[in-house]
Amino acid sequence: MSDLEIAVMTKQRVPVKYLRAEVGARYWEDAAVNGVEDSDGKLIPLRNGDNWCPVIDLATGKIENWPAGTTADLHYKSCDENAFELLDAEKSVVVRREGYVINMMCPEPDGFGDYVIMHVGADGVIANWKVDLRPFETDEDED
Repeated sequence: MSDLEIAVMTKQRVPVKYLRAEVGARYWEDAAVNGVEDSDGKLIPLRNGDNWCPVIDLATGKIENWPAGTTADLHYKSCDENAFELLDAEKSVVVRREGYVINMMCPEPDGFGDYVIMHVGADGVIANWKVDLRPFETDEDED
């Protein structure tokens, strides 16, 4: 009998319900909330320090705890200062990725991995929301 062991990673399919984002916005003034330029980032809901931190229902594109009647047009430059987590129905973290802006956070064209560009309606739903889980299904360390 051998005392040698290795750790073996296995992949499994896991249901996910939410996306939690931590977007490091460089220029808060590149957003408008209720049609007003958010010059210092004090108008945008769900700001936490230097980050914009929405939790989004994947199926609907609705942002949780979005104040009813509030609209926002976002065009945040963020570079690589971001974290994105897929959560299960109980809001436990299934997988986390850090770095570039993932496509889901830029449903409008020309984000190039550096921008969050989106319109949030008065109902808290992101316009043109599309789910793309590919960034979470690849191992960034694989060759």
